[in-house]
Amino acid sequence: MPGPYPFGETVVRLRRGPSPGRDPRGQPIPGPLVETLVLGCVVTPRQAAPQVGGDEQQARDTVIVGWTVYAPPGTNWLTTDQVRIRGETCEITGEPGDWGRSVFTGTAGPVQFAADRVTG
Repeated sequence: MPGPYPFGETVVRLRRGPSPGRDPRGQPIPGPLVETLVLGCVVTPRQAAPQVGGDEQQARDTVIVGWTVYAPPGTNWLTTDQVRIRGETCEITGEPGDWGRSVFTGTAGPVQFAADRVTG
């Protein structure tokens, strides 16, 4: 089924606009943050299993480290973007992947990316 997914959720893409100029040292000044609502995304928890018997494994089997997002076809995502999921700001980790078109149905697939929680 092509997106947007009818029971999906809305996430917010956070992207910096063009730089308004340079500071006195010649470094670019960050552009304004532009928020774009992206409707109909599938958001799933992404987990990492701690090393068996390690210090991190204290009565738990997995640790949620972020989200995997399946955004509707044709949506534009960059590795420099951030995404707000359920009120939490995340960094996009790795290159977003476009699933392209199904060879069986011709329908467009999602754009998938990993989103890690921003801490500290």
